[in-house]
Amino acid sequence: MSTLLSEANALLPQLQEFRRRLHTHPEVGLDLPHTQAAVLTALEGLGLEVSTGVETTSVVAVLRGTHPERPAHAPAVLLRGDMDALPVEELTDEPFRSTNGNMHACGHDLHTAGLVGAVLLLHAHREELAGDVVFMFQPGEEGYNGASVMINEGVLDAAGPRVVAAFGAHVHMGSRGVVSTKPGTLQAGSNILRITLHGRGGHGSQPQSAIDPVPALAELVTALQNMVSRRISTFDPIALSVTQLTAGEAVNVIPASASLGATVRTLSQESLDTVRAQSKQLARGIAEAHGCTAEVDFQVQYPVTVNDEAETAWTIDQVRGLLGEDRVEVSPHPIMPSEDFSFVLQEVPGTYMMFGAKRTDVPEERQGDNHSPFVIFDDTVLGDQAAMLSQLALERLRAEI
Repeated sequence: MSTLLSEANALLPQLQEFRRRLHTHPEVGLDLPHTQAAVLTALEGLGLEVSTGVETTSVVAVLRGTHPERPAHAPAVLLRGDMDALPVEELTDEPFRSTNGNMHACGHDLHTAGLVGAVLLLHAHREELAGDVVFMFQPGEEGYNGASVMINEGVLDAAGPRVVAAFGAHVHMGSRGVVSTKPGTLQAGSNILRITLHGRGGHGSQPQSAIDPVPALAELVTALQNMVSRRISTFDPIALSVTQLTAGEAVNVIPASASLGATVRTLSQESLDTVRAQSKQLARGIAEAHGCTAEVDFQVQYPVTVNDEAETAWTIDQVRGLLGEDRVEVSPHPIMPSEDFSFVLQEVPGTYMMFGAKRTDVPEERQGDNHSPFVIFDDTVLGDQAAMLSQLALERLRAEI
């Protein structure tokens, strides 16, 4: 076992305790005061250059390496962990479950704890660091674009020169401890589609005197699904899920308007342009057929997450060397969840990875997936996660000498 892995395993109880404290007090969005305070406390006494955000409760910590061959203009690499939770009521039986109506249902508490572990490991190995490490503790990944906020506030240049590479990992319900990634497109871009159909309200007993937008909206939901299967190439797929439907409040009143909200995931600019144009055309055509008008709002949220080809090939070799051949999988195709680390990878080369954290001691029927109120992650992976991030930082800086 490597030195990093053995040291990380020694830290595991500390990292688990830290993660479970975060899990008990999850916070949503860009304002995470409790989480920020916990991270700042964990970093005390390490001699790091620590700064906090202005527009968000982020934490940026810079560790200066002291390698004897450190260049005069030393390079820097970035390691990232997101910290925010979801507005989901937790329904697990974990003894440290949340009771405040929010939940770390996507595992960001593990990301934060794993990054704290990497700080501790790299601080102990700072004489081997041939440059600097920027630790990016990020709020607001779940739809708030916290990565862009931190980029605008200078996280990529926190060490002085712009970082030469960036790395991050996300837990999921894959096989415990197995890392999966791929060069090129790894995750989909995220977009929000909102459509409101305007008709003319009236009494529910006299639909002939009104223009009812509800049947038009129901038809539109089905038509959007048919659009995905019939107008979009199967070789450049999208995922469109209608997740919100809104109409009247009184059961005997035909509402004047009805609306839907949908998440749309795309893997290329071509599919994004197609689905944006087709959904607008479809909404307006169906609305006109029912005597309604359509108001369409298509918002591009997060771009496609694209791993740098060279950095990712190097990363796969490094992780295989650390964890073993059987612990690394090269994904055959992209996955449809989205990630605002994509904004970081638009600015600097780097690699994003998925890290399996599925519990083997919990029956399948009691396990949810990411974003489920029933999801339960295996936090015994925290040591390996911390060691992996540390390995990437150490070796990437060594390659710059």
